[in-house]
Amino acid sequence: MINITQTQRDLYQAEGYMILPGVIPPHLLEMLREECSYYLGYYDSLMDAKGVMTEGLSHRGKRYFINNRYRLSNRLWQFIFSDLMARVAEATVGPEAQLFHEQWVVKGAEQGMKFSWHQDSGYVKWYDPTTSHQPYVTCWCTLDAVSEENGTVYILPHSRGGTRGKIIDHHKEEGTNDLIGYTGPDPGDPLIVPAGSIVAFDSYVFHRSGPNRTDRMRRIYLPQYSAAPIKRPDGKPWALATPFLANGKNIYDHAADTAESYGPFPDKKKEGA
Repeated sequence: MINITQTQRDLYQAEGYMILPGVIPPHLLEMLREECSYYLGYYDSLMDAKGVMTEGLSHRGKRYFINNRYRLSNRLWQFIFSDLMARVAEATVGPEAQLFHEQWVVKGAEQGMKFSWHQDSGYVKWYDPTTSHQPYVTCWCTLDAVSEENGTVYILPHSRGGTRGKIIDHHKEEGTNDLIGYTGPDPGDPLIVPAGSIVAFDSYVFHRSGPNRTDRMRRIYLPQYSAAPIKRPDGKPWALATPFLANGKNIYDHAADTAESYGPFPDKKKEGA
């Protein structure tokens, strides 16, 4: 059982992030790598069918954001709703938690693109300027060891980014479709962690990532959990709202979840780096 210390919890509450090195069990890490390979091929085939090289924030061979497809897999749920992720969700958003969003974030070898400074909640606000949601948690799960050379994430803690309790207005960058919320001089803190790690940061924290200059892909799986459904102005969920924790207990019902109609995929990236 993973032990999340009080020091890690306090850092998350004060600065918006915690680092859990090497906590993903080997069998789940291998499963995530296999699933990632499938989804990359799946997404390339979709882009080929459309005759495009760029779709939203995804650029073929360079950078991928493949979101909210977990119900296409017969085993991704075993990680998303695992006891490991239950502990992470409880330590961050609290004893009530739902799956809000999930995606693959992959940078291609040698040409993997950077990703600009943003808050994950900045993407929600871009699509819904009236939003007033509380921070949700992004779980940045490393399928590979990450470094500055292969495009790791850089964190700007709340005390340096001025983001505690605040969603900053973002603007869109031409050519990449990135939303940008910070243009200051602080380079942020690079996160250098081994494969199988989880970096949990709240959705108000500024983060970015550099390009991948190595000869191997940089692969991340990124489930996100909220304490309550995040809704659009019409009252419908902004992305997902799959029940996970109630009073700190894992209540996920796989049979009920797979019986539901998935509906249209959101035309957006969420956040990730």
